[in-house]
Amino acid sequence: MKPRALAHSLTGDKGNTSNISLIAYDPADYDRLEAHVTAERVQAHFREIVTGQVVRYALPRIGALNFVMTGALGGGATRSLALDAHGKGLGSALLDLEIPD
Repeated sequence: MKPRALAHSLTGDKGNTSNISLIAYDPADYDRLEAHVTAERVQAHFREIVTGQVVRYALPRIGALNFVMTGALGGGATRSLALDAHGKGLGSALLDLEIPD
């Protein structure tokens, strides 16, 4: 199963840091996301992109997880030669992480 079946994502950036939030469609699915979408799994999922650390912030009252990934944008929007310099596609990529059914 992929998180996209349970949640949607929002992304943001500040310099070379990407911020991705996963927000559960149904609050009943939050615990599954929290258990399986860990900072370690996100770090491994983006191992070829993220050069810094990944920190996860849990927001159970709104059914969301927020991931802050440093060193994720090739130097930042004004320095990166990437097609997606702001990292907007990273949210969609996170929704493709495999989690148990």
